[in-house]
Amino acid sequence: MTPSDRMIFGPGPAGRRPANGLLASAAWLGGLFATLAAMAVGAVLAVFAAAAVAVIAVFAAALVFFAGLAVRARRRVTPRTRRADDVIEAHKVDGAWVAYGWERPGR
Repeated sequence: MTPSDRMIFGPGPAGRRPANGLLASAAWLGGLFATLAAMAVGAVLAVFAAAAVAVIAVFAAALVFFAGLAVRARRRVTPRTRRADDVIEAHKVDGAWVAYGWERPGR
């Protein structure tokens, strides 16, 4: 076994300390408490993640709903048709006439 293997795999069975009663029991209880604490933290984080996903889903549903209303309202609007006599609309702004709706066909 090379020195790098010892760092990866440990010293092996010969290098382990024998488990005496009090130290082994304390280590086992410490591991149990650490495991329970990790499970509790994981459960709390899972609840927060689920709540975040639920809030995102509610906002996405509201967005889709309002987008559907906007599309439906846009379809119902009738477009203005130009008059057949090609009359344009003009307003006087600061002493100058400004025309709206004057576009050459085919441009």
